[in-house]
Amino acid sequence: MDYIKQVKEIEKYFKDNEKEEKDFKIGVEFEHFIIDKDSLKTISYYGDNGVEETLEELVSKGWKDTYEGKYLLGLNKNGTTITLEPGSQFELSIGARKDIKEIEKEYFNVLNEIVPILERKNQALITIGYQPETKISDIKILPKQRYAYMYEYFKKRGAFAHNMMKGTASLQVSFDYKSEEDYIRKFKLANIISPVIYAIFDNAFYFEGETWNKRNLRTHIWENCDSDRCGIVDIALDKDFGYKKYAEYILNRPPIFIDDGEELYYTGNKPYKEIFNIDDYSIEELEHVLTMFFPDVRTKKYVEVRMMDSVPYPLNFSAIALLKGILYDEKNINNIYNYIGDIDILDTNKAKGDIIEKGLDGKLKDKTIYEIAKYIIEIAKSGLNEEEREYIIPLEKMISEKKTPYDITRDKDSISKKEALDWCIVNNLVNIEK
Repeated sequence: MDYIKQVKEIEKYFKDNEKEEKDFKIGVEFEHFIIDKDSLKTISYYGDNGVEETLEELVSKGWKDTYEGKYLLGLNKNGTTITLEPGSQFELSIGARKDIKEIEKEYFNVLNEIVPILERKNQALITIGYQPETKISDIKILPKQRYAYMYEYFKKRGAFAHNMMKGTASLQVSFDYKSEEDYIRKFKLANIISPVIYAIFDNAFYFEGETWNKRNLRTHIWENCDSDRCGIVDIALDKDFGYKKYAEYILNRPPIFIDDGEELYYTGNKPYKEIFNIDDYSIEELEHVLTMFFPDVRTKKYVEVRMMDSVPYPLNFSAIALLKGILYDEKNINNIYNYIGDIDILDTNKAKGDIIEKGLDGKLKDKTIYEIAKYIIEIAKSGLNEEEREYIIPLEKMISEKKTPYDITRDKDSISKKEALDWCIVNNLVNIEK
């Protein structure tokens, strides 16, 4: 294998996906749990009233089905895709849009289709960072070959790798870039503020059915998942970071298995540079490999920001607006760089440890997470038009009270777990005809 040519081939892929600024869009993936409304237990993919049955009902509403063997595992309609994570988490991926309002409209279109189905089964969609009641050992993994490979591989990796697969849910937002310089600035800044984004969207008060006595559970889980593919990309803040360095990050780590668009085959601990044949590969293979690494900020055809816990509406749209107001505004990128100052990988990793212990009182170098959060929320507003600034208000109000979603749930926990989590139930957003 010619390593230099491999690097150049992946660099070319990133270069080929640059966009003109006028064509910039936002892509969003919303992850949810489907739970029983009374017990709060996670609904299995299998059996009567299982998640597969719910997908089948959506097919009758015009969604196109995707099978693996005999199992229905995905749906798509009008550029929107429904897929399932390993623990049957319900993921809604909305095709890239220019305006937040368009994303919001499509989000509610889907909710209006699925929520009535779930209501008939006494089930609910819930937006939280970790499933509320069921033990990981009691959740059957989805019947998907890629998840079987991952599950087996992770047995020898971090202590919480299986918790990540079956127990977590997040919000992921993607942004275009116009040049390598633009890519570098967005990628680096998103990594620099990653502890801040983790902390302000911390929405996991329960772990394995019990209260979590620290903060930022998903941060802790990702830090104890797989050092080869999780956390902050270790070279992201290097002075010479760019397409080449990210290509090398991918090539020198194991993708676990390969999907070339025709078949899946297990590759175990073998790094991608020992597999990648630049004379005989498909774009599907390369794009698959890029998805097999799960850092806080990821490079695919775009820059994907992955730190946020799954949070309830309207905070999920606050997150989208916050990141858009920062990453799609050159002046704001400069201002935040200047405000935070020089940050290296040691600073960000130390801050991630700090937020697990102290939440908003944790520090990124010489500033508290709370201070930085207030600053970036305020500055993001200037990067949005008047309509989109409205989406920031729920987040601004919450942080002004020095709270996170974790705190909102904790404050109600003394009443009951159901009461504490009621604000995260997505069904409450939809008017159901009784």
